[in-house]
Parts: sequence; C-alpha cells; structure tokens
Amino acid sequence: MPEHMPFASRRGLLFGAAAVSAGAVLTACTSNEPSDSKDEPAGNNQPAADDKPGKQVTIGFAGPQADHGWLNAINDNAKSRAEKYSDVTLEITEGSNDTAQQIGQIETLINKKVDVLVVLPADGKALTQVGLKAMRAGIPVVNLDRIFNTPQAYRCWIGGDNYGMGLNAGHYIGEKLKGKSGARVIELAGLDNLELTKQRTQGFDDALKNYPNIKKVARQAAEFTVESGQAKMAQLLQAQSKFDALWNHDDDQGVGALRAIEQAGRDDFLMVGGAGALSAFQAIKQDDGVLKATVLYPPTMAASAIDLARALGQSKGIGGLAEFEIPSSLTLYSAVVDKTNVDQYMSTGFK
Repeated sequence: MPEHMPFASRRGLLFGAAAVSAGAVLTACTSNEPSDSKDEPAGNNQPAADDKPGKQVTIGFAGPQADHGWLNAINDNAKSRAEKYSDVTLEITEGSNDTAQQIGQIETLINKKVDVLVVLPADGKALTQVGLKAMRAGIPVVNLDRIFNTPQAYRCWIGGDNYGMGLNAGHYIGEKLKGKSGARVIELAGLDNLELTKQRTQGFDDALKNYPNIKKVARQAAEFTVESGQAKMAQLLQAQSKFDALWNHDDDQGVGALRAIEQAGRDDFLMVGGAGALSAFQAIKQDDGVLKATVLYPPTMAASAIDLARALGQSKGIGGLAEFEIPSSLTLYSAVVDKTNVDQYMSTGFK
C-alpha cells in the first residue's frame, strides 16, 4: 500500500463532527448519503455535522510505519475520511519509524505550504521541534495520539486514553470476580519503555484497588507482536498454574497469547484484551473461549483528526459544541466491548 503519493479526495460528503467519528459524545446532523463500501473504516460511517462543502483545504498527513494492525487502521481511517470531502486534498507521506526520516517528511510538507498538518509521531518527544516549526510557519498541527512535549507544537491533540484502558479493564475484571475470595489476576503488558504502557498498567492497578478480594500475582511485558504475545504468555502460563483473569494490553499480541493459551489447554480464567481488533470482536461474539471482552483504543481517531484539520483549514468549530473554535484536546473514551454490545462495534474492528 504506497503512502507517499498525494491523496486527493473524490467525493463530497459532509463536515464530520470530530469526536462523533471516534465514539465520543458530540451530536451531529444525520447524513443521508450511503457508504460506498462495506469495508470502509468505521469512522467513515458516522453522521457528519456540516453538509456544505467549503474552502479547499490541503492536509498533510504524516504517520509512523504501518507495521501493526492498529497503525495500518490509522492510515486507512485518515485516507478514507479525506475521500469523503470534495474540499479536501490529502498529501500523505510514506510512514516511517525513523524519527529523522519522519522529520524530513514533515519538513517537506511544511515547504509545500499545506494548510494543516496531521502528525502521529513515531516519537512525540523527538518530533516536538518539527511541530513547533510548522506552527511558527503558520501551519496548524493536529497532533494525533503520541503527544509532543509542549502544547506550543500543536493546535489540537486528539488521542486515546491509555490510563482509561487500564481502568476500564480493571473494573470489568473486578466486577466479574467481586464475589470470589482470593481471586488472582495477571497482566500481559506491551512495551515497557513506552509511557503508554505504564499508563495502562497504572489504570489497571488503580481499578483493582476497589476490589480487595483480588490480587495481581504476575505481570509480563511483551512487544505488541503476535510472536512476543505467544512467547510471553507461554511463560506466564508456565509460572502461574492458577489464576482467574488476564488483562492483555493489545489485541495484536493477543492473537499470540490466545495461541499459547490454546496450546496449554487452559480455559480456567477470563481474558480481557485491548485496542479493538476484528479478530478479538469475532472471538468475543463466538464466546467459546477465554476472551470475553476488549477495551477500545479506537483507530477512528485518525478520521476525527482529518475532520479537525478540515475545520481548522476552514476556520470552523465542531458541530454539537457552542464554541467557534475546535478544542485544544480531545481524549477518546475506552469503551468495554463484550458480547452484549459487540455487534455495535464489529464494523470498527481492524485487521
């Protein structure tokens, strides 16, 4: 999937209320235009708030390399959302996990004088200076998910709630085990050198403080890959012969974790995942294994970032809010998806 070509929009749809597409609580008018494809990322199926095409806006989009299902879904959501607007042209870079290369790509977009930038930095701290450079050049920046070191480097930040993921996973597990004396839980985390992993663990631990009958007996960090998930889960299963629940931070590594669980023949606990992969939703719906729920980290945030960038380029606010300007930050909610609501979220699952 080449990402270095400018991506021009083909269809005029509507102005999307930024947080609506990501499942937050803004209201919007209803769109009557049907979706062109059943496979479109979920953010594109939400109603939009401004049905009049406006000033032409060129949005520069720079993200990391799509070497993970969630990151690939980020790119897909951004591209597909931009396609909905006849007044948006998307200039998209070839994603990179090399900070120097990504800085160079963003500087190219600045030199092209795009109207607005949407940046999901490979490393927020390392890319802060190029965010500042864009802002000083008069190009507003929508900072997507991984945050720059200073608010001066962006006009608006939109991203997921890592602490909230852990909090909601912990409360879900706590409610399931609250009647069980001496309950034991374990945690399969992501990359421990990432701040987001620490935030997810902190939220989980804080939630468990509400359930004195539950003790976290083990934690293992994996690397957000299927292979690491399988290897680290196998170690946990070998070390822990008895536990009641597992929280896995990431549904991609969860594919590997579930393989290890199946190979070990274990079905004596419940599992909660994280992020919202289609495979996790399908397993939750099937309800014949340990995976009972997942807490969302919605990649639809990239579709919302395009909406925000378009609003900035056209000097608009967000439909459903009274203010003339878009907010300076939007934190998305980490909803819990289980068998009671999985059908609602199935279309948002990423592969």
